[in-house]
Amino acid sequence: MPFVTGDAWGGEPEKMVEVVRDRLGESPRQEAVYMTLSRTEGYLSGHEFPRDGEHQAFWGVAAVGHQDDMDGKSLYAKFSRALEIVEAGNGDKVYEKATADLPRTPVRDEPGGPGGTSWTLVAALAGAALAVLLAALLGYRALRRRAGGSARTPFTSPRSVFAAARTADADDLRERAQRELLAYHEDVLAHEPGEGNAHPDGDATAHYQLALDAYDAAGRVLDGARGVPDLAGVLALVHEGRGALGRAATARRGRRRKPGTTLPLCFFHPLHGPADRRVRWRPLGRREALHVAACTTCAAAVAAHRAPEVLTQTHGDREIPYFEVPPAQSLWARTGYGSLGETTLTTRVLRGEFSRSGGRAATDHGTD
Repeated sequence: MPFVTGDAWGGEPEKMVEVVRDRLGESPRQEAVYMTLSRTEGYLSGHEFPRDGEHQAFWGVAAVGHQDDMDGKSLYAKFSRALEIVEAGNGDKVYEKATADLPRTPVRDEPGGPGGTSWTLVAALAGAALAVLLAALLGYRALRRRAGGSARTPFTSPRSVFAAARTADADDLRERAQRELLAYHEDVLAHEPGEGNAHPDGDATAHYQLALDAYDAAGRVLDGARGVPDLAGVLALVHEGRGALGRAATARRGRRRKPGTTLPLCFFHPLHGPADRRVRWRPLGRREALHVAACTTCAAAVAAHRAPEVLTQTHGDREIPYFEVPPAQSLWARTGYGSLGETTLTTRVLRGEFSRSGGRAATDHGTD
């Protein structure tokens, strides 16, 4: 499968690996090794989690392209050899031996790498924009062909979207939100109930209607967005809609079990991405505790009694956590991007709460 700049993965196989890990429900701490093809013919690339793991996959997988007896061999043969090296856990030594006759150039930033590598390998690894994710990719494509699945598959927002959004300024984030909304719209249309896609089901219809409404609501917020907190709200609405699409697909396929709920984005910083669990958190200076959705990092901070990273917002002449803005002036402070209250963000936006909280639409009508 070709990877090019501007595609769903931004031309980066690492992002596809990240998304597939998310589809499989793997936690950031779960041990795993993935292998992809490099753009340079004859090379493979290894992706190990955690990055400093014991399998030495980064260099071990790269070594296969330098082994003389692998020259001209099939992908299956090279993959099998790479798997043997990964299982042995001696990739550093294998790589050193395979590249002993090549000139050395220091490479300091590669995880788990030895003291140096060749320019040939630098080019091979830096240009890994053509990749195949072997069995995991085949499974993902099969899931894409089936218009259904669990609430996590295939409708959850890719974590790579949020990884990139965290470092974006408002203009860049607006562009990302626009692209994500467009991609979501295509998903909604592709899974519209119809021939070959349904037996009519009341629950499925309700979930699909919520997915449609989420698109409408996200568009309204995007049109009125005045800063990063509002743009994060667009991503929160798209995430909510994707969860509804997943539940609609599950109900449409006639599964007996009730479709699971989808956790919202991280309460503390929605650009951390989808929450991993709910945690009990007491705001500083308050007696009452809240149960909010948190990503893995923020949940760990709360458990360790440390302050998690939070999304801030300018209020008056101060920069404060978004949830400290008076609730009457911010839909996001009032809802925690979906963590607080039983009513969906979609419903709140469609009944005008975003505009009344100070969105641009309200300002245009003279009500601040």
